[in-house]
This record gives sequence, structure tokens and C-alpha cells, in this order.
Amino acid sequence: MSTVAALIGGPNAGLKRKQPSAGNVWRVQQDNGGQFQRERRTLRIGIVCPYSLSIPGGVQAQVMGLARELRSMGYEARVIGPCDGPPPATFVSPVGNSLPTASNGSVVPIAPDPSAQFRTIQLLNDENFDVLHVHEPLAPGAAQTALFLHPAPIVGTFHAAGESTSYKLLTAPLSRLADNISHRVVVSKDALALVQGYMGGDYEVLFNGVELHRFRQAASHTFLNPTIFFCGRHEDRKGLDILLEAFETLPANVRLVIASNGPDTKRLQQQYATDTRIEWVGRITDDEKMAYLKGSAVFCAPSLRGESFGVVLLEAMAAGTPVVASSLDGYMNVATHEVDSLLCAPGDVAELAAALQRVVKDGALSDRLRNAGEQRAEQFSMSALAARYAEIYEQLAREHPIAQPTQPGSVPRLRAALQRMMH
Repeated sequence: MSTVAALIGGPNAGLKRKQPSAGNVWRVQQDNGGQFQRERRTLRIGIVCPYSLSIPGGVQAQVMGLARELRSMGYEARVIGPCDGPPPATFVSPVGNSLPTASNGSVVPIAPDPSAQFRTIQLLNDENFDVLHVHEPLAPGAAQTALFLHPAPIVGTFHAAGESTSYKLLTAPLSRLADNISHRVVVSKDALALVQGYMGGDYEVLFNGVELHRFRQAASHTFLNPTIFFCGRHEDRKGLDILLEAFETLPANVRLVIASNGPDTKRLQQQYATDTRIEWVGRITDDEKMAYLKGSAVFCAPSLRGESFGVVLLEAMAAGTPVVASSLDGYMNVATHEVDSLLCAPGDVAELAAALQRVVKDGALSDRLRNAGEQRAEQFSMSALAARYAEIYEQLAREHPIAQPTQPGSVPRLRAALQRMMH
């Protein structure tokens, strides 16, 4: 598909279609005597995430949301990835704990150790997936292992934008690895610019999705004062320093709730220890995040760089919360200044403070942004995104039928994958 095909008409609103019916794909079944027979069964989809599913993050949220939607459609979708603690859902198969790893100005929770790779290999063999969907497919750990083995046709979704040291230094080997992807997807034009600039190839642009019903049905946290909510890693690129500096100039009745943590947490807590209007709530669950969003007067995303797609803005819009954010390209994929949000120049303290004050004090503006935001979020539903991915899975499964052994855990698929790696 042309790289611009999914950009025409914008977001996932253009994906509205009848959902594919799960379970109507024929598979080739190998019996104990080595004979092959045709069998009709539900499509089995393995979704691989390189980042810890126990730690909040944009990619992790997309993986879990897509899996929930696919399962509600009748597909047998399972998620494979690192977990630091109990898996977040029964359909998640953990491969081990993550190791915080520096990556392009941030820290990502990946699992590149040998034990995690052996566990990934075992799961890919045992589960007998018909299609694999690998998110950030060139990230070290479970994602690269899935690409090396490629025991089934692979959909690869690229999320990152900006710059990539690994892409720059390892272009040739990563390009060869990417050749194992049957259908390439990017979540934004910024992600497209990064991966296509180094790896070449054709990509379908499918924006991230939001589980609208979860945000709309969520309980609301009750705040006694107008409250600004921030939820993001406490590191330089997320702009929390800028928000705190801007917050100092706001009226005394305004409160600030800061969720999550990071390398800058201790320094910032000490620096603003005397401001009793600030509440640091640490790492929170998805349900807590939705409740804080619904109860807040403003959601603020003051990032300075490195944002591929503004799904966090869409989540706030779906929750009915006005948005103030930086005017980054990634955020402007979803947000329009003075229409469904207020956007400020990255790093401009005065402009951010003025925008926050406008939303807090101007009830008519707040209502207008809230209503427009809810309409904007409608265009990025996870159900529409899942329906398009399901079409891709079905097509790949028809074009690349896989012989399924009758005994779970038997080795023909793994042996074939390893033989491909050797040639």
C-alpha cells in the first residue's frame, strides 16, 4: 500500500467498515503421520511488545487496547512481552523482567537478556500463531527475536519518531531484519520519516487508537479546586520542568497533580517541596489515570521533543478534559490550536502559563475545547483500528498458510524458523 494511502482523509474515521468475522480462515493441519489436512479454526494472533507491560507507556497501551478489542471481535489474540510483576491480563504471556535501557534521550524497559529470548522462542513455538503483530519490531529483545524466527507472517508497527542512534549505526543489519516483515505500518507521518529514511520500503499509515468506551465510562476523581493533571515520565524531554515553572505563576486556588516518576523526580520534588498546591501521586494504574483525567480542569502535555503521536491527548479528549500541550508535530497529528486544544511553543514558560490560566478561568473556552475534543477523539476509535488490522491479518493468513502440528509444543515450526535463520 502507498505510504500516503491511509493519510488521505486523516485518522481512523476513514477506517469505518464492517468488522471481519473471526474464525473463517482455513488452516493446514499436520497429523501424527505427517499427512496434511485442512482445518477451519479461529485465527490466532500473537502481539509482541518489546517494552514491559507492567510499566505505563504509549506503546504498551496500544498493544493492550488492540488485544482487548481483537478478543472482543472473536479473535484469539495473545500478548507476549516483558512483565515486572504479575501480567496485567490473563491473555499476556510474560518473557521475564525488563532492564531500564537508555534510548534516544529516554529510558525504555526492554528485556534483551538471553533468558527472555529463550522464553520468547518457546512461546512462539508453543502458541502456533497464524500471524504475528510486532510493535517497534527493531527494538532489542522480544521484538527482534520474533523477527529473527518469523515463524508466521509478521505485521510490524513502528511508533518512534525523531532520531534513532541504532538506526543510524546499524542500518544494514536492521534493514535485513526488517525484510522479514510482511506488512509494515507506521503510526504517524513523523514515524514514517524516521523509519523510511533509514530502512526504505512501503508503509501503511494507521494512527493509534483510543478505547473510547473505557474513558467515557470511567469513574471521575473529585477535586475540590481547579486541577491541572500531568502524566508522563519525569525526564527532560517531557517538559515537566517547564510546567512547574509555569505553574508558579497561576492563582493560589489552582492545583497540580503529577503522576508517574523518572530520573528527575527527586530533584523536582525537592525544588518545589514548599508548594503545597502540588500533589505527586507516583505511578498510577490505567483506572486511576482515567479517573484523574475525568476530574481535572486541564490535561497538560508540555513535551519538548520526541513525540511521534499524541495518543495521550486523545485519551484526555475522550475523557472530556480540555487539553493544553506543546505544538510538536507529533501532537499536531491529533490536536488543532484553538479548536480542540491550546498549543504552545515547546519550552515557552510564559505562553504555557497563559494558556493554562485561560482554560482554568474561561468556562466558555473550557466547554468549547471539551466538546470539540470529544468529537476529535471519535475519529480515532480503537474499534476502527482493530478492524483494519484484522483485515491485514486475514489477508496475510490466506496468502501465507502455515502447517499446524497436532501436538502443541512440537518442533517443526521452530526447526523451520531456525533453518531460515541459517540461510
